[in-house]
Amino acid sequence: MNTFFFGIYPYIAACIFLFGSLMRFEREQYTWKADSTQLIDRGNLRLGNILFHVGILGLFFGHLVGLLTPVAVWDWLGVAHSVKQAVAMIAGGAMGALCLVGLAILLHRRLTSVRLSALTKTSDRVLLLWILVTLLLGLSTIGESAGHRDGAMMLRLMTWAQHIATFRGDAASYVANAPLLFRVHLVMGMSLFVLFPFTRLVHVWSGFASVTYVARAWQLVRTR
Repeated sequence: MNTFFFGIYPYIAACIFLFGSLMRFEREQYTWKADSTQLIDRGNLRLGNILFHVGILGLFFGHLVGLLTPVAVWDWLGVAHSVKQAVAMIAGGAMGALCLVGLAILLHRRLTSVRLSALTKTSDRVLLLWILVTLLLGLSTIGESAGHRDGAMMLRLMTWAQHIATFRGDAASYVANAPLLFRVHLVMGMSLFVLFPFTRLVHVWSGFASVTYVARAWQLVRTR
């Protein structure tokens, strides 16, 4: 089970994430949207939306940089493992708290409004609850990490992620003895990439792609 979930499942999730998104874009472009509900019920949408997106983007890039930056780079910069873990706990806790508050506002708005609840798809409910559980598990790992601040556990997680990214077959062995809380959080997090192509999360691709508009060529308009 450990080999499957932490040595094979990451690649399954990545394939579904990439090829599923491509297939969705090719075959169902009219469903490629975030399904905004602003016109139906404003409520606390702006506040919840901002807090949720700031928090979840901070968590995403924090995990990306923290897990995939080679250990040698941190050593070269003179950042001790214990210091890196402390920074990760503080920054992750702050971003996680923002995301949790924003998600709670969005969930309350969506589930208490009769009109919104009637329009909410099953995929939306599953997605929001999945993110909530994953987020709560992630915040719970802060307490677990506080029990061993030497950074050894973080180092093992970094090694696992980097071995997965570089297609090494021994990746699963680095988390075999990790606390159950960490392993469940990892599986829930990877499963978000499995859910990605089948939910409104696909609009994230458009969000990143919109950066290209900054360098877009001027539109040529014929003069009269």
